[in-house]
Amino acid sequence: MANGQTRNRIKQKVKSHIPKDWLTEVRILYRMLMETFKGIVQAGLINIAIITTMAAILTIFGALFRSSLSMQSIVNALGSTLQISAYLSPNADKEQVISDIKDLEHVKEIKFISKEKAWNNLKKDIDVPDIENPLPDTLHVKVDMVNNMDAVMFGVKKVQGVSDTGYAKDWVKKFQTLNKVSHTVTILVVIVACLLTITIINNTIQLVIQSRKEEIEIMRLMGVSNWYIKFPLLLQGAIYGFLGALIAIFPINVVQTYLFKVHNFFQVPSFNWAQPLVILSVLLVGIVFSAGGSLMCIKKHLKV
Repeated sequence: MANGQTRNRIKQKVKSHIPKDWLTEVRILYRMLMETFKGIVQAGLINIAIITTMAAILTIFGALFRSSLSMQSIVNALGSTLQISAYLSPNADKEQVISDIKDLEHVKEIKFISKEKAWNNLKKDIDVPDIENPLPDTLHVKVDMVNNMDAVMFGVKKVQGVSDTGYAKDWVKKFQTLNKVSHTVTILVVIVACLLTITIINNTIQLVIQSRKEEIEIMRLMGVSNWYIKFPLLLQGAIYGFLGALIAIFPINVVQTYLFKVHNFFQVPSFNWAQPLVILSVLLVGIVFSAGGSLMCIKKHLKV
């Protein structure tokens, strides 16, 4: 009898030092995790179809997003090789003109070509008659990005001492169009990928809810909290998205390898953060929109 009372006192003493709310939360979390995996197991072979479909969608999104980043870096690099030719007036102060152009925003580099040098180069390239040099002194102005070419061109024209300007406008437009198309395609793919992800997960969770309809009704009657019923379904959708994103990373890495070859061909360095950014984006799109699809389905089909 005395031993029994001693054991009870020890148990009470131990329990008094254990936060009951903490233990309760852990038990609830454990049960919700078990409910989540139970729902995944009940889905059976459907899991394979869902995850592979998610992986395919996220692979397309990741590959195009990564290609878009490479396209942007290549366009910017090739565009920066284009230059504005500023032709100086006969009596222009060369140093002052250079100083004024350097003060313009987005100007990367300025190179002076004297009219004598330009004339000698021209005579080396083509057979010209023996006449007086008609060429003006010229400044070749490089711009940081191709999209800023028109703005710099407008500023150079206003500089005193510049008589005329010119640049390869057709090439600039082609680079700008290529950049815009790349960005537009990527945005469209993101939208389509998100919509497909939400639709697939929505339909999947709806099937899970239908298969567990009676079980959910029993939990309601027992007074189980709404989040205890909702959270496993929400987590199940997020898990599908996460697993699909993990699988998608492998083909995206293959795309990365080929893009490196393209960068090497054009001798343009790739963004150091491009691949981590793409992987993080794929994971976020997979998890967030899968969970969002689950939440939409829960609100529509689960009246708790």
